Amino acid sequence: MPDFDFHLDSPIARGMREFFRLLEVRLELDRPLTIFLAGGMAVHLYTAKRVTTDIDAEFSARVVVPSDLCVQVNLPDGSTEDIYFDSNFSTTLGLIHENYQDDSVPVDLGLQHITLRVLSPVDLAVSKISRLADPDKEDIRDLVLAGLTGADEIAARAEEALGSYIGNTSSLRFNIRNAIEIARKAEKDCRAEAERQTRPTDTGKS
Repeated sequence: MPDFDFHLDSPIARGMREFFRLLEVRLELDRPLTIFLAGGMAVHLYTAKRVTTDIDAEFSARVVVPSDLCVQVNLPDGSTEDIYFDSNFSTTLGLIHENYQDDSVPVDLGLQHITLRVLSPVDLAVSKISRLADPDKEDIRDLVLAGLTGADEIAARAEEALGSYIGNTSSLRFNIRNAIEIARKAEKDCRAEAERQTRPTDTGKS
């Protein structure tokens, strides 16, 4: 598995870590608990471009997250927001590969009992396909622009994920095609930017 340079020093990332530290205390944990992180918070750790304050995650054991648990953070624009747990999140409601937990990426938060694992970039992109609202499209684009996944990888993983999906897949296939187009456009933009940076500059000689 490749090493990822997670963005753990941003206000949002620090607020997320503090949330999980407080969760350890509030749950009085005395045994290991693994948290699988998805959603915009996971995208933020990979790219630092997504500004989100809700935590989309699932746990390796049955956990009741205190409804009053939140952490206030100061954002770069001077505003303050609360980091909180999204109790409505569920990986059973959308497209996700059956191996998403096994292929998730560990992140060391230095906590005693909580281990954080972030969905791999390709699984994170695939998880955005079911809804594919504007923020989801931006997330897919940012992951590709960062070189963390690509159109072909997303296409293959999404097709595999369809194999374990129960229900009407026509709308999902439509969204998959759109997601792949977004990824290919991002790849094209990456190539164009790389060519621009390597193109010799005009020295102005006459």
